[in-house]
Amino acid sequence: MSGLGKALIALGLLMVLAGLLLVFPGRIPWLGRLPGDICIRKGSFTFYFPLATSILISLLLSLLFWLFRK
Repeated sequence: MSGLGKALIALGLLMVLAGLLLVFPGRIPWLGRLPGDICIRKGSFTFYFPLATSILISLLLSLLFWLFRK
């Protein structure tokens, strides 16, 4: 049961974090505008791929899961 409890806590923290990012997207000015994020604008077409932001979030989530695994 201990493993299930830790998994539920981690899932809850992820949901809270995702909710905060959806509610306050403009209040975190660096999120989505890091060096390494790809943004191509040509006329009315815009392609945006937050590569560096995705890597940062992946590292933070990996650290979180590693901490809960201990």
